[in-house]
Amino acid sequence: MTERLPSPDRTARAGAAAREAGDRLPPARFAYDKHTWKEIAHLLANLPVALIGFTYVVTVLATGFWLTVTVIGFPLLAAGLLGARQLGKLERARARALLGVHVDEPSPLPWRSGSSSDGFFAQLWMGLKDPVGWRTVLYDFIRLPWGILTFTITLTSLFVLWPVLPFIARGLANVDRVMVRGLLSPSDELERRIAELESDRGVVVDAAASDLRRIERDLHDGAQARLVNLAMGLGLAKEKLLEDPEYAQAMVAEAHGEVKLALQELRDLARGIHPAVLTDRGLDAALSSVASRCTVPVKVTADLDARPVAAIEGIAYFTVSELLQNVSKHSGARSASVDVWQSDDRLLIQVWDDGRGGARLDGGTGMRGLADRLDAVDGLFVIDSPPGGPTVVTAELPWRDRT
Repeated sequence: MTERLPSPDRTARAGAAAREAGDRLPPARFAYDKHTWKEIAHLLANLPVALIGFTYVVTVLATGFWLTVTVIGFPLLAAGLLGARQLGKLERARARALLGVHVDEPSPLPWRSGSSSDGFFAQLWMGLKDPVGWRTVLYDFIRLPWGILTFTITLTSLFVLWPVLPFIARGLANVDRVMVRGLLSPSDELERRIAELESDRGVVVDAAASDLRRIERDLHDGAQARLVNLAMGLGLAKEKLLEDPEYAQAMVAEAHGEVKLALQELRDLARGIHPAVLTDRGLDAALSSVASRCTVPVKVTADLDARPVAAIEGIAYFTVSELLQNVSKHSGARSASVDVWQSDDRLLIQVWDDGRGGARLDGGTGMRGLADRLDAVDGLFVIDSPPGGPTVVTAELPWRDRT
């Protein structure tokens, strides 16, 4: 069983091929075949569809502009643009069914969950500046006169210009094809990339907030609680020092044990934030340290002539750390290995174990979170884990040299 996140290169090549195919005009054909009748149906439907789109644009957006002096104007305008996106989606489907025009669907707006005022205004601004929505508004606005023209010419030709109707329909339909490609298709790959990066930024922010909450919880429930107990114990020992020295000595010994445990918890917490061995000695030594704490024997091989930037190095470290924790807790493996190497401008990581297999992105073992973190920095995350094993997890990160 293999699960992959979409490859950006693969997606781009597929989209380019689809656009290239869609840019070609239909080949020559017989005058009255099914394609001609589809074009005629499309042209006759232009008027009612254009009326709906024009009415929507004028009503909703004009109302939104008029109400911008109030608190509901801008949200209404953003909602109107979002609705225009849906009209564009229906028009692309109509063009696909009747004209054979296949264009990519624009990337959805990367809405993020949350109720903070900053999040609301950021989403509002994103909706107001949506280029897809504004191009659809322009499309619906200019379609009314064009819809009236094409409906009138096509309907008249059905009764007056029957012999040349296929050629008229072809010419008018080709103009429709140009409009759909020009106004209803994604403007370019940059638009898709911007949407992806904005969405990835949200993933990074959410991950950072989750890490901060974890650190706060660990401090509150661990070291802080121990230090509170330590202070109380030393206070009682101070009171008993003169009247019961032996009891005070026992309490001081207990407090000493609490100090050691608190220090160990603080070291573990610091290691979880950013281990000192990673900063001082790099991935090879840091991954060997992680492997030594795994309950399964792990062989670590690192073939790196240089060190990547600290951010990429940290993501690689925590990815391997999380995967080895999964090996310890869930795999039932008897052995495992970690291989790290550089290939051109990519840092590759492969973690293998001979366990029971069946690992999935949605399996509840943190795989989805790892995949999202790698995707946020243009990385890839691939799981090959058939039932019965073995499991091979491959991660790719962009290589950026330290300056």
